[in-house]
This record gives sequence, structure tokens and C-alpha cells, in this order.
Amino acid sequence: MEKKHLLVASALAAVLGATMSAPTFAADKEKCFGVAKAGQNDCKGNSHSCAGQASKDMDPAEWKFVPAGTCAKMGGSLKAM
Repeated sequence: MEKKHLLVASALAAVLGATMSAPTFAADKEKCFGVAKAGQNDCKGNSHSCAGQASKDMDPAEWKFVPAGTCAKMGGSLKAM
């Protein structure tokens, strides 16, 4: 029974830790469309559902997290094109 409580407590700590760190990350980064190289996208796009599956460089439907305020300087867009 003690192992079950430890497992539940560990899972709860992981969820809370991830939730608390997200706002800091979001404030420092922004999704930038059209700047990811093939295989270097950060998440779902086009016809796939995983990071690293972009099939061509600078696809306007693929995105990558970049430091806030730098997307336009890189030639990208904050919205899918």
C-alpha cells in the first residue's frame, strides 16, 4: 500500500512541476512558422503528429519554438501560412 501512495505522490509532483514551469517557457518562446528545417520541427504539422517529422526545409505549415520577438527577423510568421 505504501508503494501505491508513493507512486501517486510522484505522479502528482510531476504534473504540478510541469504545470508550474510552462508559463515561464511560454513567456520566453513563441511558435514560428516557416523557419524549421526538415526533421527539426517542434510539434505536429501537415500530415504528421510528432516533432522531427517535417519533410522539407522552411515549410510554412511547420513550426519551431524561437526566442520571443525573433520570428519576423528570421523570415517566419506567428501564424501558419
